[in-house]
Amino acid sequence: MLQGFKDFISRGNVIDLAVGVVIGAAFGKIVTALVENVINPLIAGIIGTPNFDSLGAYAFSPEAVVEPGKLLSAIVQFLLVAAAIYFTVVVPMNKMAEMRQAKLKEDEAAAAAEEPAVSDETKLLVEIRDLLASK
Repeated sequence: MLQGFKDFISRGNVIDLAVGVVIGAAFGKIVTALVENVINPLIAGIIGTPNFDSLGAYAFSPEAVVEPGKLLSAIVQFLLVAAAIYFTVVVPMNKMAEMRQAKLKEDEAAAAAEEPAVSDETKLLVEIRDLLASK
């Protein structure tokens, strides 16, 4: 039973997953800091408030308050985080992948160009071999 647990833990995908979770949590803090400390203050400078929490609030009673602005703030926050991740991670990674693909294609083209050209004598010998093989 202990050996099975050891095998499970030492599999690469479990360790990769653990590393991914830790890196994701750390990166989440960076993105949150970017949004809260850079983007939200810019929004506050433009529209006067960093969020929409009080927008459209209506109190039926002190215990029953409808606050659609908080939903709007959560949606805007999500879009800002998604945009921050897209422009700081996804776009550069896609660009790197494109550059890597272009480099691979260049390497393949260079390798194809380096292949020796077949001489006329060799072509003739191949044709004779193929004709003899077909008989």
